[in-house]
Order: sequence, then C-alpha cells, then structure tokens
Amino acid sequence: MSERQSRVGELLMQLFHILQENPDGIPANQALRRLESAVTLTPFENSRYEGGSRRFEKIVRFATVSCVKAGWMLKVKGVWFITEEGSAALIAHPNPNDLYRAASKMYRSWKQTARTVANEYPKSTASEVSDVDDVEPEELESSVTFEQAEEQAAAEIDAFLAQIPPFEFQQLVADLLLAMEYHVTWIAPPGKDGGVDIIAHTDPLGTRPPRIKVQVKRQQQKVDIAGLKSFLAIINNDDVGLFVCTGGFTRDAEEYARSQESRKITLINSDRLVGLWIQYYSQLDELARRRFPLTPIYFLTPEV
Repeated sequence: MSERQSRVGELLMQLFHILQENPDGIPANQALRRLESAVTLTPFENSRYEGGSRRFEKIVRFATVSCVKAGWMLKVKGVWFITEEGSAALIAHPNPNDLYRAASKMYRSWKQTARTVANEYPKSTASEVSDVDDVEPEELESSVTFEQAEEQAAAEIDAFLAQIPPFEFQQLVADLLLAMEYHVTWIAPPGKDGGVDIIAHTDPLGTRPPRIKVQVKRQQQKVDIAGLKSFLAIINNDDVGLFVCTGGFTRDAEEYARSQESRKITLINSDRLVGLWIQYYSQLDELARRRFPLTPIYFLTPEV
C-alpha cells in the first residue's frame, strides 16, 4: 500500500471517531473542521487548487465515497453519520491501512455489482480494480460536486429558517397545514401562548375529532424529553399533537414520542418541514410561497 493510501486510512479512522462522538450526525463542514484540528496536515494536503480550495477537503470527500458504498457512512442533506457497520469496522480494523483496504474492497464489490446490473462492462475480477483511486476522476469529481451542492442548498435553507421572526415562522407552519387541506382555526398572537401556537381541524367547523394542537419552535437546540413531556401534558386523548422544531429532537425525545399509545404526537424537524413544503408547494398560495420561496433544480445523480 502506498504512503498516500496509508495516510487516507488515517484520515478516515480519525473521521470515524469524530462521527462516533456525534451519533445524531454532524454537518459535513463541521466534521471536516474537526478532522483538520485533530490531525497535522501535510504540505500537499494544505496546498490549494487554483480556485482557492485546499486539497485536504477533496481528499477526505473522495475517500468517503467508498465508505458510503460500504455502508459505513450515511450522508443526508449535508449531514454525515456513522452506521453500526462503520463502528464495527473500526473495531474489526484497528489499523488504518486495514480500514482503507476493507473500504476499498467493499467499494469494488459495489462497483462490480452496479456495472454488471447495468450491463455497462463485462464482469471483472477483484484484481482489475485496486481501490477507489481507480475510478475515473470525472466520476469522483461529479459525485463530490453534487454532494457539495446539496450541502450548500441545505445550509442556505437552514440559515433562512433561522432568521425568520418567530411569529412569521408560526404563520409558515399554518400555511403548510392549509396546503395539506387542514382547517386552521386559530393562530396564537405574539406573546405567551400556553404551549399551543396553532389549532387546526380536519373539518371546516371543527366539530369532528381530532383537534390538532401545534407547538412551533424556531431554535437551534434540540427539544429534549422534558420539553416534549411539557407539550404532551396539554394533549388530550381526542387531540393530536404536532411539534415543529427547526433544531430537531433528541433521540430520547423521539423514542418517547414513538412509545405513546393513547396520546398521538408527531415530531417535525427542519428536514421534514422542508420536505413537506416541497411536496405541497403547488397547493400553497402566493403569499405563502413568498414567505418561504424554493426553486427546484435537477441534477443527474452521480453513479459513484
């Protein structure tokens, strides 16, 4: 194994440790900054391309391609996660060289299957593809560019939601419920609301259950189990609770919500909110679209 490949194995191992410290995921840019602070960059890694970006980031992003295909990592809208298989790989391959070889082997297996299924190439032997470095540079570049574009879009959307005034964000959630054909009968005015920001019904007069009670929080921190219990305390058996928080929910809070049998509660983080907004965009009125304007842009999904 070359010295360069050995170095990539070291970077992957350190990255995996960082991901393990963040089981709920960590934005890619934060993970890269943490990795940079945990290692000493070589002169080559610290050098820059003509466009100004450092080689370090692209080296790591290229290397994670094999880890994603191996099932060791997940990348969801700019957030990186380590899987159970990834944690197991760290234990099974404590040597960085071995970790890199194992990832490359699993990448070869994925690539072989993809090519065979697509009938693009005749079936090859393992020796014909040494590792992810044998992938055409254009393929890796396309994959990384796609990944970075997705991250940038997610970051810009998160930043937009973060700066919306709380009452305006509350109106945005009400707009979404209307687009989903619920009947919004009350929106709390600015000030104390007793834990309920929106009330909606499934029928125009609100005479049929369930009554939908909505709490809306525009914040960066996750709602913990105590915050969820506080909201559930005002959800009756004939109610449905809808908790919208841009910062998301802790794992304990999510598990507690799933464990409810008599009281119904649905949790919506920013990703799910954006997904629903996109899904029902055509049903939104013009004022709602101006409140949170989104434009779809389509890319060919990279095969790597």
